[in-house]
Amino acid sequence: MTETSAAPSAVSADQTARDTAGFWFDPLCPFAWITSRWILEVEKVRDVDVEWNVMSLAYLNKDKDIPQTYRDMLEPAWGPVRVCIAAEQRHGKSVLAGLYTAFGELIHHEKQPISRDLIATAVERAGLEADLVDAMDDAGLDEAVAASHHRGMDQVGDDVGTPTISVNGVAFFGPVLNAIPKGEDAGELWDGVVTVAKFPSFFELKRSRTGGLDFS
Repeated sequence: MTETSAAPSAVSADQTARDTAGFWFDPLCPFAWITSRWILEVEKVRDVDVEWNVMSLAYLNKDKDIPQTYRDMLEPAWGPVRVCIAAEQRHGKSVLAGLYTAFGELIHHEKQPISRDLIATAVERAGLEADLVDAMDDAGLDEAVAASHHRGMDQVGDDVGTPTISVNGVAFFGPVLNAIPKGEDAGELWDGVVTVAKFPSFFELKRSRTGGLDFS
């Protein structure tokens, strides 16, 4: 008897394909921070490849009619996004997740104001070169900040901000959360986002936010 190899079993594309997520962040935004921690939880329980990208709330609002108090709050936010862009230019996108985490822990958990000292600490915690802190004052990086910003925001449209995510090539503002889903809860929320991303006619689900922010 001649031995023949069995034909490989058919596997659907849905069974083999990994989901992709593009995440646009400004370290200043607490809602982006919570959503970003959710994405990290999703990575533990779902097959998803996450790409981190920089956006800028200061750039987004530079020509808008906003209260002066909000504009003043946004002014120091240029520093961290410039440093993130400089780090990306030097090392590639792979450094952004760690650097963003360092910024977020300092800003949102330790409640430190954005300053040169904060930026220096974030750079050190991320294991990057100390001279990157000088990028905080380099307005020459703003064109690259704007380009990264538009790669995310232009997919979504007008009147959006952060968090912005692109799910399998379809971008949304959100999900906006006031606490971080963990474990399978994170996965189930991701499954829902992936599902609505499949429908070209879907645009928005929304309700008023209630309760405070929980970064734990």
